[in-house]
Amino acid sequence: MAGLCAGPGGKTALLAALGIDSGARVTAVEPSQVRAELVAENTRGLPVDVLRVDARHTDLEPGFDRVLVDVPCTGLGALRRRPEARWRRQPADVPALTKLQRELLAAAIALTRPGGVVLYSTCSPHLAETLGVVADALRRHPVCALDTRQLFEPASLGEGPAENSVQLWPHRHGTDAMFAATLRRLT
Repeated sequence: MAGLCAGPGGKTALLAALGIDSGARVTAVEPSQVRAELVAENTRGLPVDVLRVDARHTDLEPGFDRVLVDVPCTGLGALRRRPEARWRRQPADVPALTKLQRELLAAAIALTRPGGVVLYSTCSPHLAETLGVVADALRRHPVCALDTRQLFEPASLGEGPAENSVQLWPHRHGTDAMFAATLRRLT
């Protein structure tokens, strides 16, 4: 199992703890030295290897069963917790971020074995950062979309913008406006 953009390590720690009984080991990839140190600290004692590299350019061997890529984003979905984010981002930031997100998702797909699964997540509801990035991956890479809603049961998701992905909302789910989509790597 691999986690790309793993800092500060909360999701990595959860995945490692869940995988202990099955003998799973998590490779956490985080380019920021400070955030990589947080991953190491937050996963101490768990079966986690922390790599301090850009996820787009690792020397990792492809073949992971599962890869989580929690991409850098505008953070617009976390405004209730981080209201200052509205002043840190500009509309002009979106194209560069979506380019990075597409590259990170492509790297995640490349690291996944045929039949393996990639979970793409972001804390943005912006369509360019969510459905746009996933649609691009479906067009360019050997993947198919899985029904991500099953991973979020018993949450009442209702009708979303795409039937296979999940968009959570603060006013409906009491969370950040998080997005998730799962893709299976084809042979």
